Amino acid sequence: MAAPPNDEMATPKPLLNPTDGENPPPPPLDGGDSAPQPDPRTPPDPHSSAPAAAADGDDEAVSGQKRKREAEGDGPDPPPLHPLWKTSLCSYFRRDSASCSHGAACRYAHTEEELRLRPDGTWDPTSERAKKARRAADEDERQRRGGGDDDDDAPEDVLMTEMMADDDGGDGKLSKCIVHLPRKWTSDNLKKFLDEQGIGHKSAKKKKGMVVGFVTFEDAEQLKTAVEGLEGKCIGSKKIKVADVIPRSFENKAKQGVVVPQRESVNDEAEENSVSDGLKNDCSNNSSPALGGSSMRARSARDVVTPLAHMSYVDQLVHKVNALMQMLKKLTRNARKACPSGVSLPDWILKSKERGGLPCELEGIMESPLTDGYRNKCEFSVGYSLQGKPTVGFMLGNFREGVTAVEEPIDCPNVSRIACKYASIFQEFLQCSGLPIWNRFNNTGFWRQLTVREGRTNRKSSDTENSESSIAEVMLILQVCSVGVDDATVSSEFERLVQAFVAGAAESAPSMPLTAVVVQDHQGISNAAPADAPLRLLPIPQPNNGTLAESTKDGKEARIHDYISNLQFCISPTAFFQVNTLAAEKLYSLAGDWAGLDQDTLLFDVCCGTGTIGLTLAHRVGMVIGIEMNASAVSDAQRNAEINGIRNCKFVCAKAEDVMGSLLKEYLHSIPQNLDEVTSASQSHKEAISAESESAVADKMLETESDTKNCPEINQEASGSLGIKEQVSECPEEKSSTSGSGNTPAQQFKKVVAIVDPPRMGLHPIVIKALRTHPHLRKFVYISCNPESLVANAIELCTPSPENNEKGKKDNRAWRNMSSAGLARHRVKSMPNSEPFHPVKAMAVDLFPHTPHCELVMLLER
Repeated sequence: MAAPPNDEMATPKPLLNPTDGENPPPPPLDGGDSAPQPDPRTPPDPHSSAPAAAADGDDEAVSGQKRKREAEGDGPDPPPLHPLWKTSLCSYFRRDSASCSHGAACRYAHTEEELRLRPDGTWDPTSERAKKARRAADEDERQRRGGGDDDDDAPEDVLMTEMMADDDGGDGKLSKCIVHLPRKWTSDNLKKFLDEQGIGHKSAKKKKGMVVGFVTFEDAEQLKTAVEGLEGKCIGSKKIKVADVIPRSFENKAKQGVVVPQRESVNDEAEENSVSDGLKNDCSNNSSPALGGSSMRARSARDVVTPLAHMSYVDQLVHKVNALMQMLKKLTRNARKACPSGVSLPDWILKSKERGGLPCELEGIMESPLTDGYRNKCEFSVGYSLQGKPTVGFMLGNFREGVTAVEEPIDCPNVSRIACKYASIFQEFLQCSGLPIWNRFNNTGFWRQLTVREGRTNRKSSDTENSESSIAEVMLILQVCSVGVDDATVSSEFERLVQAFVAGAAESAPSMPLTAVVVQDHQGISNAAPADAPLRLLPIPQPNNGTLAESTKDGKEARIHDYISNLQFCISPTAFFQVNTLAAEKLYSLAGDWAGLDQDTLLFDVCCGTGTIGLTLAHRVGMVIGIEMNASAVSDAQRNAEINGIRNCKFVCAKAEDVMGSLLKEYLHSIPQNLDEVTSASQSHKEAISAESESAVADKMLETESDTKNCPEINQEASGSLGIKEQVSECPEEKSSTSGSGNTPAQQFKKVVAIVDPPRMGLHPIVIKALRTHPHLRKFVYISCNPESLVANAIELCTPSPENNEKGKKDNRAWRNMSSAGLARHRVKSMPNSEPFHPVKAMAVDLFPHTPHCELVMLLER
């Protein structure tokens, strides 16, 4: 399918609907009259649609063709077939009985030969053609990676640089990686397996949760015997594979002098000097071996972090829309399966056939005003490069599959030059640091992660030519693990590091801002620290021997500022804030337009973060209630409301699943007096929650399984976008009256609307139940950074509830192996009897150029 022109992609039009709005609906599926119809847009007569039979002999063939031409000239040409005619296989015909009530008039294909190509250039995924194409693509991918026929489920190349750095001076060539081991195995299980197979070894290491293990041998002869003994062995249904810890392909390409080109605009002279100077120093962290002497980045950070960067931006948008269409079709299929027996299918499912299986119209995708250097927050991992050098950048793969190699971010188009420079300064410092970097395999070390957060000045969406000049504030957040390190050593290292940051920022041309340096002490296994992890603000020396900030143990006092829709937002170290602020303005404006807000609206901003959505839309509603579990983010939200003079917002610090139900009940009666106070879950909330939680035990159990299947990142202007400050100043009377009346009945709001922007795992089942069962909530807007979780939540919200609640059933053994959509279908069975929502329309907003991710906005009504 040809890519749409650029101007069409820039406007939210239903340009991607595979069907024509003027086409009539498809025939009913209840059998009925299957007589042939003359209109080819409806089921055709098999005799009239079949080609004319050729006669035996040339004369009869010529005569037949003449009669056919004469017949065709008698009347007008028939209209074209429906675009989706015979593009899917009939599910009824493929059953054991091989019968379909529509017969030859069925709009679906009954054989592979009858199947037609879809408008998007693909075949029915269940057809033999599609399966053959997938097998060919998989084979091409294996050949590209240099794999063999036994590589079917093998992970990417193992790049466990930390295993080589932790080899105690041994020869890295005597270490091997064993792939396809059970995830539940530990080192003891691996050693037991090797002993049972008679495989001698020096050491064996296996971490629970990984599919790979690492074995070191005494000498080359022992290694050769082990490889011959292990190759072809099976553990369960998996055939194990012996691979190099660092693939030899890196070494071979390095010897040929192949080097990955770097962008001159990012890799400036200062950065090159910092890297070369760091290598000249004889420091403690440089004692790790050079892994095979390789200088080749076989897999670049650019390919891992921005896999779509090789495509033009228009092609990226088309790619994302096609992926979203397939995900939305998944919603329709699963909602159809989840519909209880004896309950008629909702209209939006029945009409999905007219939209090619989509639950609602996908109206297009909004472009990001800024495509390069747009991220205002970058989290850089600390680890070893392929050469065994301490590096600050991005990991080249998945830790579970044995990849811990880290590469510098200098060639990633979504990262700003300032963020790259601070990562380079930190990397140079690590070459001479007396404290070790974090080892993900052993869970030991000190330096773990560097986060760079940027605050930008107020600017218009059209001002994107020089985005770097708008960066006015920078906050650096260092994540460390101080276990086993004395305070004096830690303080000394922090002081040296801050001096390095200050010097590097001043020497950069142009000079870089440095607002705050914060230390986060985290002792967990992964770098995903809890919200209450200790924070420490480090003092920043000034040229006049003063300090910008005194050292304090409360790092939450450190803040930077950014702007969205002419509003200033205060951002603390751990608070959530959209990484692409210019695109976020379009996102929030679109959500407000679709929500149909007015001064008689009570707006719930669920998972509000620093209050960006609620505050940008506060001038359009009577009152905003924001719910957020991060205390520092709620504090920022309150501060942001005060900075911008917004008085009709209240923010509740609690988990949405704990207070959503009680808040909806509370605001049916009265509105509290102090609307601008930050509130935690009150005792009345807890009492209501306790009664509600007893009826949702099964949902919590299901949610626990669902959470394990989700993970973080993985960021043309909408109509009605007016200046916020101007509109706020136009109606001061309404805001003062709203905030000053203590006993104003909640019934003054004619409607209740919710806008939800949950994390990647989606909404908690209890929140979904509260939204679904609240009769006054007729409309809400779902903003999702993970379409898969949106599909799962929408299944529960939009599927009719059963007449008989099946909550008491105990057939729970299959929950662990269910997908998120499968879990949602299961939870529908216990949904209280309530009116379901239905999808109205959807729109994609590209907040993350060069990556496969984008935001999806869906309007739900009932």
